[in-house]
Amino acid sequence: MQIGSLGGNFDVAEVVLATFVLFFVGLVIYIQRESNREGFPLVSDEGKRLNSGSLFGIPKPKLYRLPNGKELWLPRAEPQEILPSHEGSTAFGGAMTPVGNMLLSGLGAAAYARRSDVPDSIFFDGTARIVPLRADERYSIALEGPDPRGFAVAGADRVVAGRVVEIWIDRSETVARYLEIALTPAFGGRTVLAPMTMVDVQDGLVVVESIIAAQFGYVPGIKSPNEISALEEDQITAYYAAGTLFATPARSEPFL
Repeated sequence: MQIGSLGGNFDVAEVVLATFVLFFVGLVIYIQRESNREGFPLVSDEGKRLNSGSLFGIPKPKLYRLPNGKELWLPRAEPQEILPSHEGSTAFGGAMTPVGNMLLSGLGAAAYARRSDVPDSIFFDGTARIVPLRADERYSIALEGPDPRGFAVAGADRVVAGRVVEIWIDRSETVARYLEIALTPAFGGRTVLAPMTMVDVQDGLVVVESIIAAQFGYVPGIKSPNEISALEEDQITAYYAAGTLFATPARSEPFL
């Protein structure tokens, strides 16, 4: 009998290998099932439900206790989302062109994840992560850089739609996330937010290339003047992102 043998031709190395293979297969099955806790069962473009999307099915509901004190069961029963009106191919996977305000359609370039409609927080006391400077006096704009407050705001057509009145900061990373813009009466007179990643701060002017001036009035709003929820963040960023493709008819045409 060889050293490490369990008798016959069955030794310790074979046991270890077999154990690892079984463990790895079980791990893959577990991860695949856990990945199906949200977004399933799948729904086709025509609104018909498909299968779970996984060979191993959907796991049993599990309770998650969130940092904000709330509880969430996943997977959970959710109403089927109705896609906005669109035109185009009815074949599975065919291209769809939204009808109406394409920047608000939630389709294609305007798609976004429906996260919780509560502010994102990384603090133990539950305070919001992203707030305007007026809500936290500990933060200010560095003297080395331009302070865009008071700057005029224009779209891709260079028409001025309003002025910057405040800056929203991410307190977890100490960076500016949004500019708060007060629109002129001609463009709705509302106060809207614009992501810093979508603006170009110039000398006395802030340019948002993704949309034109007339489209500022339709930017999704927020419920609180000093907080923004995760859902509102996604809706706002999706609006500006959609403008890169849908703001003008020419943008949605092919380059070649």
